[in-house]
Amino acid sequence: MPVRRHHVVLSAWTLLWFLLVAPNGGFSWHYLRQGEDLLFSGRPDGGLGLYAHHPELQIGPVSLAVARLFAPFPPGTGEVLAEAVMSALGLAMLVLVGRTAARYYLGTGTNHRRLQQRLLIAGLAFIPMWVEVSVRFAHLDDVLALFFTTLAAYELSRGRAALVGVHLALAVDAKPWALAFAPLVLALPRAGWPRAALWFAGLVAVAWLPFYLGDLDTMAAAKFTIPNQPASALRWFGVTDPATPWWDRPAQFALGLSLGCLAVWRGRWPAVVLLGADARILLDPSVYTYYSASILLGTLLWDTVGQRRLVPWWSWTALAALYSGTLFLPSDPARGFVRLAFVVLSAGYVLLWPTRPRRGGRGGGSRRVAGQDGARRRAERGPAADRPVPEPA
Repeated sequence: MPVRRHHVVLSAWTLLWFLLVAPNGGFSWHYLRQGEDLLFSGRPDGGLGLYAHHPELQIGPVSLAVARLFAPFPPGTGEVLAEAVMSALGLAMLVLVGRTAARYYLGTGTNHRRLQQRLLIAGLAFIPMWVEVSVRFAHLDDVLALFFTTLAAYELSRGRAALVGVHLALAVDAKPWALAFAPLVLALPRAGWPRAALWFAGLVAVAWLPFYLGDLDTMAAAKFTIPNQPASALRWFGVTDPATPWWDRPAQFALGLSLGCLAVWRGRWPAVVLLGADARILLDPSVYTYYSASILLGTLLWDTVGQRRLVPWWSWTALAALYSGTLFLPSDPARGFVRLAFVVLSAGYVLLWPTRPRRGGRGGGSRRVAGQDGARRRAERGPAADRPVPEPA
């Protein structure tokens, strides 16, 4: 994997943020340590009864299994090592997004240097929020969900149906809210839908069914509630319940899946992650800053893959509104309004605003990926003079 100048700049930017945040990081790491200990220790309230006895651990089994890798180290060392690994995954995701964009625009005459510049500018906005989730809060489950989703988008650009289903399933097995990204399957060529769907459903069942069959009280974990904070966008809908309303989680999934399917139907699959994250921010009763990491991944994919402007406005708008805004705005209602406004404007833009079509591409979500397969085969035979092939990002 070649190291390019923008990779070096982004690596240095990540290291700087890591050093700034790490001394006060690891806010939620104890949940991962508690969860992996309960899952593997054989205690009466652990094992397959983990979620029945501890519904507050809204962490997927894949995340707990990965957290187990850091258990042999002394607690402080394991925590810092986990934070470093999670930070590095953010850099890997930037490389994957760049390669996804290069594949997506293969054979369209795209200026690849401009694509690298776009990735660099968007990545500079992505990293501060990524360090928020990976270091300050050390939410390994959210990190893995977003990492596997990025892998799914990369494999989608290559037309590999089975791997798209595998990675989306691992994302859900790491954190259940990643189900909102499942419409990426529909962006595959239609012939690949059954294979991707079978892998997705099978791996989700393998990870979660043992807990539901091992202890039927696991069903209660889905009803776990958190406080409805005054700065949430929910307040602007008149929802003043002190805790999560009963309808909130199903509504999040339904809205995220519906918007994602609409994006694919509109031929804009790079918007699926942003729209799924928008649904979460819009309807979640909590307002932790690390929630916005999913938004920044969504804007990164949209700014780099979904549109062709040099300046990735949405990535920097998201950082300013959802990170800087939450820190400096004077009141909870104002912060809630900013969240609401960002979600409405970003969702409306990526779904409705006219975009520049790819030269040599065809409209439609699955048809675009299918068109890339032919371009890749032509590239393997030798690029035509009128269809320059970009080098990997």
